[in-house]
Amino acid sequence: MNCVGRRQLHGLGLRSIVVISLTLIALVPFSTHAQEKRHVTLEQVNKAIQEVEKLAEKQIQENAVPGLAIAVVFQDKVAYARGFGVRDVNTKAPVDADTVFQLASMSKPIGSTVVAELVGEGKITWDSKHPPFAMFDPWVTREITIRDMYAHRSGLPEHAGDLLEDLGFSRAEILHRLRYQHPESSFRSHYAYTNFGLTEAALAASKTYVLDWEDASKQKLYTPLGMISTSSRYTDFVARPNKALGHVLVDGKWVQKFKRDAQAQSPAGGVSSSVNDVAKWMRLQLANGKFDGKQIVDEKALAETHHPHMLTGFNPFTGLPTFYGLGWNVSYDQEGRLRLNHSGAFAVGAATHVNLVPSEQLGIVVLTNAYPIGIAEALGTTFLDLALYGKPTQDWLVLFKQGFSNPAAIGTVLGFDYSKPPGSPSPASKNSAYLGSYANDFFGDISIIEKEAGLAIVQGPKKMTFAMKHYDRDTFTYETEDENAVGRSGITFTIGPDGKATQVVVENLNVRGEGAFKRVLAEK
Repeated sequence: MNCVGRRQLHGLGLRSIVVISLTLIALVPFSTHAQEKRHVTLEQVNKAIQEVEKLAEKQIQENAVPGLAIAVVFQDKVAYARGFGVRDVNTKAPVDADTVFQLASMSKPIGSTVVAELVGEGKITWDSKHPPFAMFDPWVTREITIRDMYAHRSGLPEHAGDLLEDLGFSRAEILHRLRYQHPESSFRSHYAYTNFGLTEAALAASKTYVLDWEDASKQKLYTPLGMISTSSRYTDFVARPNKALGHVLVDGKWVQKFKRDAQAQSPAGGVSSSVNDVAKWMRLQLANGKFDGKQIVDEKALAETHHPHMLTGFNPFTGLPTFYGLGWNVSYDQEGRLRLNHSGAFAVGAATHVNLVPSEQLGIVVLTNAYPIGIAEALGTTFLDLALYGKPTQDWLVLFKQGFSNPAAIGTVLGFDYSKPPGSPSPASKNSAYLGSYANDFFGDISIIEKEAGLAIVQGPKKMTFAMKHYDRDTFTYETEDENAVGRSGITFTIGPDGKATQVVVENLNVRGEGAFKRVLAEK
């Protein structure tokens, strides 16, 4: 992938990136043929480390990513931890094993570890409910549990609430508005990945102990493990002197251009950490909740996170099923070994991956400060192949790079392509026909205003204002922004008998037919 144009750059939101990363990780085989089961030796692990280190150095030399860091845990010890490349292309500051990265969705299994600790304390269970949170269906509101949300089986549509975050709504406002989100499936019948459903479950768990989620994470997990560079607060990440900034590709060059504040969905995507710190958490995971011989997290509560809860698909090569647990992707290889993994991705410059083989007491984490192109997953999967089988079973770098670079495969183009002008465009009505306020239960109010002799749309509680360009008749366009941006999107008005618009459909908000805003009539 040599260049990411503006439309492609702004089209790869967290929505599509997570889908492709989870799909690739879940579906590609760890082995294309059955292997004789055997336990991994330290010699095999060290050899695999040497090979992956060479691959990582090559990625930096070829400018595949600006910077990355890797840690390997084996038999309750950190076998390897090192940084490569730079934290920021402008300062050229080097990455080391203590450099703090934004983890994106790798926050989910870390968060489920915190919840497991709270479950172990006894005031809640994985099946506790969480009033006063409400879903669209009152029956689901009464029945939904922490387990349901962590297993992504609530019935909420995939990535419900993410667009509200882009519009600038607070965490509390987003969770409140989910009651207006129509379900995409019946309760507990289908898997659909949701950041804010999981966030609500995490908050419900911490509220029982009268703790903010961020404080609960620190008190119950980070401090006991000595994860001094880890936080669930974005402000802490910003304050770190040794941090990796996010980068995107512009005209084939890595550029530090955007910032991603994921505080609203902190349990799902807001953790920041270093590979040295993540290695401590991996040791706890592989030691059934123990760290340095002390039980930090209840073994039974933690084990629940590793169990299959929802079917997510089938491996097309082996036919074996793949699952989601509680904050983890769960699968079993052809030798019957449990595999746990999770990726994280921000379109504005983060790609992360953790991969564990509990029966071998083996795990790897790869953190990068780049727009996701599959490097983190490829290095992690290659390492495990080398350690388990002595050689890669696939060319993972090629496979993952192809998957991440195919916009058609991950749905980067949403709706109509407005890059081409209409053949014979019809003129618009006068500006006065469109001006005014429009309301939507889920997305709140928008306004159409005059700006610099043209029109502009004002969205969200922060009154973000975007210039509109006329396209054809009563359709205009604007350039979307933030994590789930799709490039140029349409704004189409319905004109009433009086010559004024009665409603407007904002296309990038209309993914599930909920992007229609009705005119708010002025009080007489």
